Amino acid sequence: MARMAALRAAKQALRRDIKQRVAALSEQEKQRQSKVVSQKLFDHPKYASCDRIAVFLSMHDEVRTEEILQDLFAQGKTCFIPKYQSTASNHMDMLRLHSMQDMETLPLTSWNIKQPSDDDFTREEALATGGLDLILMPGLGFDRAGNRLGRGKGFYDSYLERCMRHARGKPYTVALAFKEQLCPDIPVDDNDVLIDEVLYEDLE
Repeated sequence: MARMAALRAAKQALRRDIKQRVAALSEQEKQRQSKVVSQKLFDHPKYASCDRIAVFLSMHDEVRTEEILQDLFAQGKTCFIPKYQSTASNHMDMLRLHSMQDMETLPLTSWNIKQPSDDDFTREEALATGGLDLILMPGLGFDRAGNRLGRGKGFYDSYLERCMRHARGKPYTVALAFKEQLCPDIPVDDNDVLIDEVLYEDLE
């Protein structure tokens, strides 16, 4: 129990530190890095070969995904976006998004994220049909080994576990990050799922 408490404390301290680093970025710098990261994704062979792709709708402290959404639709790929349960659970579905216009009509949640409303039962859920090829992952922090620090709710970790039980298996996972979100070492526990790759502006 002491180890778990120490791990939780370490994660909380790191979350505070990363939030401060990202908050110090100007809007222009966030947009600039987002463009660099988006281009890295567009040049990636996995992106080219995947059809069914889940992408998060970005919050103010995340890599902007509008350009990625536009490209997904332009390429004729099948796009899914997160629908978080508003209750205390960590349940999340990935629901089909049909167009940029479709996104504009989505309601805002209390977290200021657009997502389909609770009474929208018309959308295809990725795991109920053909599964996913690729998930673009948000997060607060990442290390180069693929460890991810989320916001502490466990939505993506539990969703990836459901993906592993799907006939198609676990999709390829790519995190999109500002370079300020990179850490030497992310503290993780047994429930944290490793990311296949982290894309960020690499100046080396």
